[in-house]
Amino acid sequence: MKNEIQFICNDREIKTDLHPATTILDFLRKNLQLTGTKEGCREGDCGACTVLVGELDKNEVNYKSMNSCLLPLALLHGKHLVTIEGINQKELNPLQNAFVDEGATQCGFCTPGFLMSLTGYFLSNDTFSVESAINSLDGNICRCTGYASIKRAVETVTNEIKLSGTSSTTETLVSLNILPDYFLMIQKRLAEIKPFINQRANDVLISGGTDLFVQQWEKLLSSDVQFLQRDESTLAIWIEGTNCFVDAQTTISEIKSSAILKKYFLQLEDYFQYFGSLPIRNRATVGGNIINASPIGDMTNFLLALDAQLHLKEKNNERVVPLKNFYTGYKQYDKKENEILSSVSFPLPKKHFHFNYEKVSKRTFLDIASVNTSIYLEEENLQINELHLSAGGVAPYPLYLYKTIDFLHNKNISPQVIKEAAEIIQTEISPISDARGSAEYKRLLLRQLFFAHFIKLFPKIISLEEVV
Repeated sequence: MKNEIQFICNDREIKTDLHPATTILDFLRKNLQLTGTKEGCREGDCGACTVLVGELDKNEVNYKSMNSCLLPLALLHGKHLVTIEGINQKELNPLQNAFVDEGATQCGFCTPGFLMSLTGYFLSNDTFSVESAINSLDGNICRCTGYASIKRAVETVTNEIKLSGTSSTTETLVSLNILPDYFLMIQKRLAEIKPFINQRANDVLISGGTDLFVQQWEKLLSSDVQFLQRDESTLAIWIEGTNCFVDAQTTISEIKSSAILKKYFLQLEDYFQYFGSLPIRNRATVGGNIINASPIGDMTNFLLALDAQLHLKEKNNERVVPLKNFYTGYKQYDKKENEILSSVSFPLPKKHFHFNYEKVSKRTFLDIASVNTSIYLEEENLQINELHLSAGGVAPYPLYLYKTIDFLHNKNISPQVIKEAAEIIQTEISPISDARGSAEYKRLLLRQLFFAHFIKLFPKIISLEEVV
């Protein structure tokens, strides 16, 4: 008996035994002939292939926008896939009408993706604002309109939709003709799908995989793969004693919206607003970002400054490796072949602490960093008692700045001390010239971002004029 992948696509039940790494984009266009989902960049950048994925959580179906070009078939088992065809009705719905009325579509290639992202916004939020609705489209690119007409359409429909009453969001959206009425039965239909079992000893284990599907999608199709998903009983983020734990399969979106983390990092949402786009953040995981071992990984950079520990498991054995000791070279790390990164932990910040994250890239959004850096600092009367400092884009792997940290320990914060520390940083890094900038540029950029940490955290003590 074949172990089939089973899910609901729009209003249709799907069963397939295709390779689990088949992308949803290919499956929709080639197998189901649903060509409203467009193929653009195939890198999760343009948003033309955006779909919605609904997952059953207790008695509710939670929807998230995702790039179908980076989404494997296996991860759809037991879920609801929604394409542009799935929101079509006999007449245009209010979202579609707003795009027509405001002239928010020209060639039309990108329009399905915009409409799916906007539908996902209304499905996944209880309260609405024009600003947040526009922000939900951060993973969608239009080459024709200049965006002004799209923003007008979003403003029009957001102001028109006045959700009220005690019914669920889905029920209300159906009543407003934004969603077809088949959405009302999705929760019951998903509950009837049995779990999917796909475990073999020689499987390649993948969590997230947003980068893998850009670089190695053909290789994945010829491999035995297993896509990891967090068990319903496993928390995403939790506190144990004086430590915070993050499950390795926690997504960046979950990090960004975590009430636990926001308690300590007031600018958390701002930091991770620059991590890809919403559809990417909905798929990319903490563990995937760490194991990908990119020298400019945003999540890795953030965690290095928190003195994070990695919890690696192999069957019944577990060992803990400090993240700052994990990387041994470019795309190399201290992990055995059969070990799995299960979680990450870091000490809870003390009462008097300071934290900052900086990133510069060629584009403000939807781009990887040229250089990024994070700092965690505890001080008393401006004397540094504890410090953790990271830098990305200036070495073959995410860098923990040992020498600079040692120099600053027990020092009093002053312009002169910070300038001397910036000189020590230059002895620790080894940037190379590439598409993200020259080696000289990256050295200068890290120096300026290091100054930015202290200018932001101690504006009464450190100013740009004093350190430059």
